[in-house]
Amino acid sequence: MTTDLGLLTTAATKWDGMADELKKVETRYGDTVQKITMGDSWTGVSAGTAHTRFEATRYEYAAAQTQAKAVASLLRETHEKISDLKKKLESARDDAIAAGMTVSEQGHVAFDYAKLTAAERSAYHHDPDGQKSISDAVSKWQQHIDDRVKAVAELDQNVKAALGRAVTDSNKDYITGADQTLGGFNAGADGDLAANVKAIEDAKKADEAKAGTKTDGVEGSVTATGPDAGTSVSGTKYGKEGGVKAYADLGHVTAKGSVTDGSMKLSGIADAYAGARATANYGFTDKGLTGKAEVSAGGRALAEGREEYGYAGVYERAEGFAGGEAAVSAGVGPEGLNAGAKAFAGAKGTVAGGGELAGIGAGGTAEGWAGAGAEAKVTFGKGEDGKFHIGGKVGVALGLGGSVGAEFTVDPHKVGKAFGDAADAVGDAAGSVKDTVSGWFD
Repeated sequence: MTTDLGLLTTAATKWDGMADELKKVETRYGDTVQKITMGDSWTGVSAGTAHTRFEATRYEYAAAQTQAKAVASLLRETHEKISDLKKKLESARDDAIAAGMTVSEQGHVAFDYAKLTAAERSAYHHDPDGQKSISDAVSKWQQHIDDRVKAVAELDQNVKAALGRAVTDSNKDYITGADQTLGGFNAGADGDLAANVKAIEDAKKADEAKAGTKTDGVEGSVTATGPDAGTSVSGTKYGKEGGVKAYADLGHVTAKGSVTDGSMKLSGIADAYAGARATANYGFTDKGLTGKAEVSAGGRALAEGREEYGYAGVYERAEGFAGGEAAVSAGVGPEGLNAGAKAFAGAKGTVAGGGELAGIGAGGTAEGWAGAGAEAKVTFGKGEDGKFHIGGKVGVALGLGGSVGAEFTVDPHKVGKAFGDAADAVGDAAGSVKDTVSGWFD
């Protein structure tokens, strides 16, 4: 009630002024820097690269103007709407007072006994029906005031969400190649408050529909097990692998959490284990012929973080191990092949990182070893996570050494979905392309 709402229009004017200044910079950039790639004096690969990059930069200058104008428009509309709601709240307060109520600065409604004569106050005090009528009237006017306050709070939240959407790059021209910057300025910024609110609600409904009950927020969990020990044996049957397992766990602790806000998700996991294990699996299933055996004793710890925004994401991982391990594995089937062997005793540290865009990812690992051992591994095919993996790893140490590895992945679901969303964004004319590409990964 006491805020100077005129500051909203003042800010809007400054945002419009920012757009004007950006226009001057864009024009100057086009007439000077970008211009040198448009003549015949510079040719070759470097000229072609510069031309593409300079176009991308000028696109961002134009997108920045669109974004600034959208913010200005949202601020002006906010001023108009919140001023109207403020007047309605003031009117509700005045109506309540005219009806015999008092309204505090905090919005609390009470019956104004001061307006009654002594006889009237005595009559109300001794009349149960009169007391009830006062209580009902107070409740009615309190609800009326509360509803007006709630309308202001809802507008405030909608404006916050709309401003956030306006300054988040929609990458609307990324598929055409005009926009070459993920996370740049928003060329698709919309200055209409209602349109932004509807788009946000529609996107949230779509995300929730895809993820069941998944919503924005913070999630986390911690699990701890051990000490424990045991053995198990299972034979091959009904197309399932047979296996042998023996373990003696001192302890195993895992902590994981995530923060989701619309298309952005940050997640992490920390895991620590100490103990000894021996496993073997073998058999012939619908996935082909597989066999693997592994034994290890010691302690290991892992920490991993992931940052995802829409169809783009990166990850970082660090891992440490001290003890001994040996393993051998091989498999061949309709979904690919894999083979590997390793033996190591000592301590090693691992760092890994990579990224993914529209379901296609690449990553690498590097390890430092203090001990003795060797490792070699190759993978080509579909993994248990549903992704196609192509990669390899090799390492050796006698005292000091290490290993390096690389992997490329393709997530069929994400690739198909990315092409589908891109086709939907372009329009119905791209529908056949969407169906064709999506069909590759069915």
